Amino acid sequence: MDDLNALLKAKIPCPQTGIEVKHTVCAICSPAYNCGIDAYVKDGKLLKVEGMDSHPRSKGGLCTKGLANREFVYRSDRILTPLKRVGERGEGKFCPITWEEAYTEIAQKLLAIRAQDGPDAVAFFGGYNKWYRPWLRRFAHSFGTYNYGTESSTCMTAGWMAWKVAAGQLARPDMAHCDLYLGWAFNPYYSGYLNAQAAEKRKAEGVKFIVVDPRITPTTEKLADLHLRPRPGTDGALALCIGNTLIQRGWIDREFIQQHVHGFAEYAEYAKDFNETNVEALTGVPYSQVLQACEMIRDSKAMAIQENSAPIPHHKNGLQNYRAIMALSALTGNFDRVGGQVPAHHSFTHQIAGFETREEEWQDATAPAHQKPAVGEERFPLWFHTEREMQVVDLARQINEGTPYPVKAIFGMGVNFRMLPQDGELVKAIKKLDFFVNTDLFLTDTCKLADIVLPVCSSLERGELETYPGGWAWFTKPAIKRVGESRSDVEIIRDLAQRMELGDRELEAGYEANVDFMLSNLGLTVAELKQSEVPVKVDFTPYQPGTRRREGLPTATGKFELYSEMIASHPQWGLDPLPTYCPPLDDADEKEYPYALCSGGRLPNALHSRLHKVPWLRSLRPDPTAEISLEDAQALEISDGDGIELYTARGSISVKAHPSRRVQPGVVFFYHGYSQADVNALMSDQHVDPYSGFPAYNATRCGMRKKVEQ
Repeated sequence: MDDLNALLKAKIPCPQTGIEVKHTVCAICSPAYNCGIDAYVKDGKLLKVEGMDSHPRSKGGLCTKGLANREFVYRSDRILTPLKRVGERGEGKFCPITWEEAYTEIAQKLLAIRAQDGPDAVAFFGGYNKWYRPWLRRFAHSFGTYNYGTESSTCMTAGWMAWKVAAGQLARPDMAHCDLYLGWAFNPYYSGYLNAQAAEKRKAEGVKFIVVDPRITPTTEKLADLHLRPRPGTDGALALCIGNTLIQRGWIDREFIQQHVHGFAEYAEYAKDFNETNVEALTGVPYSQVLQACEMIRDSKAMAIQENSAPIPHHKNGLQNYRAIMALSALTGNFDRVGGQVPAHHSFTHQIAGFETREEEWQDATAPAHQKPAVGEERFPLWFHTEREMQVVDLARQINEGTPYPVKAIFGMGVNFRMLPQDGELVKAIKKLDFFVNTDLFLTDTCKLADIVLPVCSSLERGELETYPGGWAWFTKPAIKRVGESRSDVEIIRDLAQRMELGDRELEAGYEANVDFMLSNLGLTVAELKQSEVPVKVDFTPYQPGTRRREGLPTATGKFELYSEMIASHPQWGLDPLPTYCPPLDDADEKEYPYALCSGGRLPNALHSRLHKVPWLRSLRPDPTAEISLEDAQALEISDGDGIELYTARGSISVKAHPSRRVQPGVVFFYHGYSQADVNALMSDQHVDPYSGFPAYNATRCGMRKKVEQ
């Protein structure tokens, strides 16, 4: 018995202990990773997790977030049954109901609203996780509306939009074959640790790194041969100055430009205004450093550019800044070549594996006739033109104002109102709705506003398709028993589609049948994938760099467009076809609000608000903390750990101060996601990018004062 107890205490998998090791994935963060997990399981319950050595992408690694899966799955606030509101919205008073009761009420309410006000009166809104999104999109389409949207209205998509505008499709940096890596807002030690491992390997092999980041970070200290520190939101001006310098000194690929670039003359003329006389005033970066970067680009044989799709677009000039950075790959002939930017497609749910599936065809097969403008379409027409979905940033306004038509209900999956700027407006809007459904693992503050709450399961409790770079595919199996009565998001969509009789037989067929269709062009089936406990290599022909050069790009001109014909052909949008620059800050009074508030950065131990209630992760950074410069701290007599107040015209939050050499004077850097210090409430829902609709999380004027102890 003592030996058995020792084995159990050590969680040793063997017949005596009954502990099994099951392969699964961590889906806490982006599906672009979904790292492999070895789940130690006894009697259907998770005991611990380790990295999965046989996983082709993560290769046994797990970050702090992934290592917290047991604590995450068994959080005390897991929702165990469907719930129906019995108190006022926001009170959090619910009574348990059955799944059948929940489905019946949801179906009746949504169909009644559609019958009275039309299908566009219901918005289908997805938050985290992202694995179910093709199903939610098709559900909305089969219901009859384009009012499907997600938290990607504020994350990632603006970067994809920029690529569609310039090149017609996404492209990714070929780190494995470059000799110069330009990492713009690149900090994989805090987010995307697998990229840090790859970068360290390439650094050891002699690759040079230019890192552009306003802050000093582990990446700038460990990897950067040159660190450029522009003020937040001035990236476009810096990129235009780099482009102009390359042109003026003849360090460009003229043959590539002549054959494959559209709008070079217009771009070159505009970029002349960003030069050695003003770049430091505009950005804070000395021209000597710009010239050094250009010399490194000149001397490189292949330059890959990493443009981060969160901090760069989170400005009112974000998409244009992103385009200005992308332009450097075209000017230097590094687009569509080995070691440069290689065209790519999402294989499945934002995962880039190298092969294409029929996912997009499936998710849009029931797209309705476009009659009414989608939410946000009139305000952000470029967004809808490229994405064909609502821009969620405009949802609260439309509900509150009722224009151009009323939205009466939200069917939400993992919705978190705190994802939006001035988020109290969405709370007010939800309280006006006739009906609000939300699914989640946990009883969040957003769930407390819902009429019906449905419990969903984690990635360890369900099976799903995963795809990985290099051509890998995997169909996982449930590793543990489901917590309570939770169901998978896609099961919920399928069940509701059946009860609502939408006439979509494929959606009603369920996840595995749908995935079979998506994989049919590859000759793969779910049944075949299920035979393997680990990812398998898919038989496909990978993209060959240079193909787009020969065959043309999917743009109006068939070229990389520095001057966008997509934008130029719609002058009514009031947008500029060139990657023009404008200052990033809002128009609040500079004397009253002298600091630039930056939010949205990542922590190694958190993802937005998802992990702040996991005790041992929260213990790594227990207090909402603002990083401020040593100079500003000295001027305001603020010491480390002092309480400070950050404020804008929309309110204030109380946080701890952390003076740091990492932050520039005049900048306040705050990590978001804390319910007791909701920084997004300080941001204006009008201070957004007119191209993408993205909030300017990284450049809002604010005030700061030391709190006086009472």
